Amino acid sequence: MEVGMYEVPRFRRGFRFQWEPAQESYVLLYPEGMVKLNGSAGAILNEVDGQRTVADIVASLEQQFPDAGPLGKDVSEFLQDARHQHWIELS
Repeated sequence: MEVGMYEVPRFRRGFRFQWEPAQESYVLLYPEGMVKLNGSAGAILNEVDGQRTVADIVASLEQQFPDAGPLGKDVSEFLQDARHQHWIELS
């Protein structure tokens, strides 16, 4: 199921996103463990606040990374995967 640009992603209950100095990366913590995120995943999930739409997140990332070009497809695909992994939910 494709992620719509006007859907609002939020972390699922029990998941916490944070910077982990020991890992030198963003991580996603949950009761059963931890996922170490790569730079792109960390940048996207850092924008997830349960208030902004996917379109808002894409616009913010395109401002932060102007040399990356259009990011809508990549962000949408990542969030689709994050939903499949049960890290986030969309409304």
